[in-house]
Amino acid sequence: MKIKKYLRTAALILIIILGLLFWYRHYFVFGKGVKAGDLNFIVKKGYVFKTWEGRIIQTGFKSNAPGSLQSNEFNFSITNDSIAEILERASGKTIEVRYKEYLHPLPWRGMSNYIVYEVLSVEDTQKAMY
Repeated sequence: MKIKKYLRTAALILIIILGLLFWYRHYFVFGKGVKAGDLNFIVKKGYVFKTWEGRIIQTGFKSNAPGSLQSNEFNFSITNDSIAEILERASGKTIEVRYKEYLHPLPWRGMSNYIVYEVLSVEDTQKAMY
């Protein structure tokens, strides 16, 4: 009887620890921030879970290896359809968005660790031609 009670308690503690670990890896907000740049694209894609994915091209360059240049890109996912609709109409414009950073992505949340949850501004970068 004592062994069964011990095993039940140990199993319950293990389930709680695994649940907390899953929450920490996938639902704990690691950081929040703001990014700005030109919206390159936004697309809804996926085999089972259709998620919104996008990319912002930021000004400047970053280099992962000495002597090389790479554009500074910010890949993100969107969980809110109304935010995605705003960004669909802003393709090619300069945008500023607020995002949350998670440690790992979830299939139904998107392919990126960065989730955009608010659009702060949308500005047209093209000047009118006269």
